[in-house]
Amino acid sequence: MVLKTKITRIVSVAAAALCLTSGLNFVPLQIDIDAADTLTAFEITEEMQLGWNIGNSLDSYNAELSNIGLSAETCWGNPKTTQEMINAVKAKGFNTIRVPVTWFQHVDENYTIDAEWLARVKEVVDYCYNNDMYVILNLHHEEPYQNRSTLGADYEEITKYVTTLWGQLAETFKDYDQRLIFETMNEPRATGTDHEWWGPTQAEIDTINKINADALKVIRDTKSPYSDTRLVMMPGYCASSDTSMMSKVVIPDDDYVAASVHAYSPYSFAMDAKVADHSSFTEANKTELINIMDGIRKTFSDKDIPVVLGEFSSSNFDNTDARVEWAETYIATTKAYGIPCVLWDNNVKSNGGGEAHGYLNRSDCTWYEPSEPVVDAMFKVLNDDSIKWGSERKSPVIKHEDITKGKQLIDKVYELDASVEGGNCTEGRNVTWADIKDGEIAVEFTGDAPVIAVCDGAWDGWTEIKPYDVDEEKGIAYYSSKHIAAAWGEDKVDSIEHIFARTNSTTTVKAMAAIGAAQGEIVDPPVDNTKIYPIDLSSRKDGNNLLILTFEGKAGSVINGCLGYMNGADWEAIEWEGKIDSNGKFITNIVLDKIPEDITKAEAQMWWCDDENAEMTGYELTWLIVEPTDAPTNPVENVVYGDANCDGNVTIADATAILQHLGNEDKYGLSEQGRKNADVDGNNGITTEDALTIQMIDAKLLTVKDLPLKAS
Repeated sequence: MVLKTKITRIVSVAAAALCLTSGLNFVPLQIDIDAADTLTAFEITEEMQLGWNIGNSLDSYNAELSNIGLSAETCWGNPKTTQEMINAVKAKGFNTIRVPVTWFQHVDENYTIDAEWLARVKEVVDYCYNNDMYVILNLHHEEPYQNRSTLGADYEEITKYVTTLWGQLAETFKDYDQRLIFETMNEPRATGTDHEWWGPTQAEIDTINKINADALKVIRDTKSPYSDTRLVMMPGYCASSDTSMMSKVVIPDDDYVAASVHAYSPYSFAMDAKVADHSSFTEANKTELINIMDGIRKTFSDKDIPVVLGEFSSSNFDNTDARVEWAETYIATTKAYGIPCVLWDNNVKSNGGGEAHGYLNRSDCTWYEPSEPVVDAMFKVLNDDSIKWGSERKSPVIKHEDITKGKQLIDKVYELDASVEGGNCTEGRNVTWADIKDGEIAVEFTGDAPVIAVCDGAWDGWTEIKPYDVDEEKGIAYYSSKHIAAAWGEDKVDSIEHIFARTNSTTTVKAMAAIGAAQGEIVDPPVDNTKIYPIDLSSRKDGNNLLILTFEGKAGSVINGCLGYMNGADWEAIEWEGKIDSNGKFITNIVLDKIPEDITKAEAQMWWCDDENAEMTGYELTWLIVEPTDAPTNPVENVVYGDANCDGNVTIADATAILQHLGNEDKYGLSEQGRKNADVDGNNGITTEDALTIQMIDAKLLTVKDLPLKAS
């Protein structure tokens, strides 16, 4: 039986009198916890509130060395952690310190931890613990003892390493009360694979879940007054905040286990260095962030599982004002949901691209000027009494009409498998806006929750909608007409005539129905920035099999999308991505060999572009000419202008090679010699104008001897 006791909080009057100045320091919450008191898991997470990571210090390592010793703490450029640093963090208002630690370079062949290293870690833990702060201790960059490409096959070996370490750590810290929290692993994943950060295999998921359970057992079996009530944080694959990956996390039946999630969200704003403009925190960013947090709430909090956001931050892109807005939204949402957050700080002030997470200057224990307002904004929200901690911990209760009462849209069971060609979606079923209006679609399923898609009468305009609510007990996903209209376009909803259910993995669809309106609060739909352009493939003839799409927008903008088409009752898509070049153009080339010749209609979809005004400006059907297999691989001595593929000739194939290179340099790279040969228009660098010049040669409007053209 767990005793729930009252925990005393002492809040200084100075903390309540907020003085909004750039150098504002907030007086922190002081904790007065008697060792005999026992808190529930949710009381612990409420006390934690806002924390700070000592990033890139005790978690640093040198892969070139077998044992690095105490110098590991500073090998990534940060100074040694001091009591003064921890005092500065507490004085600012932080109540929790996460101590990431890498252990693999400090163990022997039996995984016994080096005594000096363990003593140093304990010293840093004590800086925080003896300062009346909560402390999170973990296993961090354990490469390759834990994170490895063979993660799914190496359970026995990995769990021996993880549990041996936790046996020693639990024993070392057995007399520390509930203020010390253990985190089993950090971002466990299959490193070095093509799915390192996304799409784990079931074997990899199973390995992580079993290791989490094994580590918990070792901690609970330790003879300690706190072994049963110590909070233990458990991550899923990558500690991802993606709903599909969070849903795979198995949390043991234990009152003192919390899900460990990392959320540098929304990624495009907070971390993505490829995004050209971070100067504003847009409504789309805000909606995406709230939806991510709502997914965390639905996955864990709704099931009475505590959550700790062990890492979050927004990199400094010289966008302090936007980061302040981000911080206000982030903390207002997590505070209402009752989720403590621990800020990642690697002491990189700026110019770190997506990794400039510097808040505290560890050299002099002051706060960096570009980031201090961001931290102040977080504490302003925490001290705002109008937002109550955990007041929205549970999702709003929504009552749905019985799926059997609505208009039934399918009459058989569909076994969907995304790994099978053409097997990822149901047949198209007839539905009209009159069937959906003011109601919702319900899909009964097992496996992963599907998405639904709608099309018009000509099977064009494929548009997908994610479920906004899932009843996991009944296995029913719900899709609001409000969300369908927002995704399709409210001004043309009457053109909807067909509906599908689709999966990204394996799903059994048992039933689909159009039912009446739900009772309860329905969250706003995610902002859909997809732009759709019709493509006429009917002119494809004489074997021409290359589609060239041209987009224009702001130079440097990241852009992605697909070419989609209906193949019978199946929607199929060829994805593309890249960056708009210095001339404001992005050209992507799509080989049409796999698209049946009887497909006459398709659409280019632009899912995302940093430049919201970017548009597709044209497309062209042409021939893909494959380079000869005996093309020379060694650079020729002299530049042969126009011969981009180095086959000894200047033909339309060279223009295609240039366009492919510009569209996707990683996939269609030119050799060093090819780059020299390709620059034919008289300007410095390879552009679409070079390809156009070669096309003019092919059309006999120019000759090879005219190359290179003289710059105008």
